[in-house]
Amino acid sequence: MSGIPTAREDIVALRSYRPGAQVDGTIRLNTNESAAAHNGSTLNRYPQVRPASLQARLAALFRVAPENLLVTRGSSEAIDALVRAWCPAYRSSVITTPPTFDMYRVYADIQGARTIEVPLDGDDFHLDVEALLGACTDDTRLVFLCSPNNPTGTVIPEDELVRVASALDGRCVVVVDEAYVEFAGRESLARRVTEFDNLVVLRTLSKAHALAGARCGVAIASETLIDILGKVLPPYSFPTPVIDTVIVALSEERLLRSREAVAEVVAERDRVRERLGSIGCVERTWPSRSNFLLVRFGDLPAVLEFLAVRRILIRDFGNVPGLANCARITIGSRAENDALLAALADFRGNR
Repeated sequence: MSGIPTAREDIVALRSYRPGAQVDGTIRLNTNESAAAHNGSTLNRYPQVRPASLQARLAALFRVAPENLLVTRGSSEAIDALVRAWCPAYRSSVITTPPTFDMYRVYADIQGARTIEVPLDGDDFHLDVEALLGACTDDTRLVFLCSPNNPTGTVIPEDELVRVASALDGRCVVVVDEAYVEFAGRESLARRVTEFDNLVVLRTLSKAHALAGARCGVAIASETLIDILGKVLPPYSFPTPVIDTVIVALSEERLLRSREAVAEVVAERDRVRERLGSIGCVERTWPSRSNFLLVRFGDLPAVLEFLAVRRILIRDFGNVPGLANCARITIGSRAENDALLAALADFRGNR
């Protein structure tokens, strides 16, 4: 390992805010909280500065040490924090591999960082490692790799991810976004973050654990990198009810149900893909390792209009370069999927 790629000097030197101490069993007159608790609630008190109990539970779930994990409000907040911590405004760049999750570019734009695009290659949307490494410049601070990728559903082989992290060690941070990894039937790269000072793995509870409304994600990385990231997050960022809800949702019984739900989604994904292959308005459905399918239609605008009448929504990607007439279809319940398939079969383009 060659050391942490240089974060913003002002962030590294930042004197972080020091909130009041939180000690159980004490009279707390140090944080300007209200003494009036309502109906036995503890919401008159600030939540944990950093949700240590939740951090420990998530570390156990993702099989990493607690010091290698930072709890964030969804993995999107981790993306924002990474860009703010590593990218000096108007003097840095990030690399993305479109078509991919567009929030990488959005957060870079907000920070005043330039986005360098290295498009996924071929009809199977594979990563061109040589092209990516060749695109890195002296001011490149972050490389975002989504695997499984949104919206293509493709995965990047682990050896390629490791190759990128190794080649860029000491130069820039490699961020592997694993929001959908539970549906891919593969191990998380989180187990390898201690091998590289420049590797960050993002995980979320929004997808496989059905907690999108809780906004709970994590960044997993070396302890030093996690410390830097923590400097740009505010204290008390996780509300007490969210902490309590997520911990309950991560009970062994609930985790078993989550695993069963993932298996159901994977089975439905494969069934829906097979059925789409026999529907006339569908030109192609790509294989997917996620909880959605990328589908190309003969006339996407007309399909979207027809489905809207049936009160069915799918995600339009037709304006994205390389994805003309393509849409992303989330795998819903069996009944929802059957309603979609029936509507597409009724579409006038099939007659």
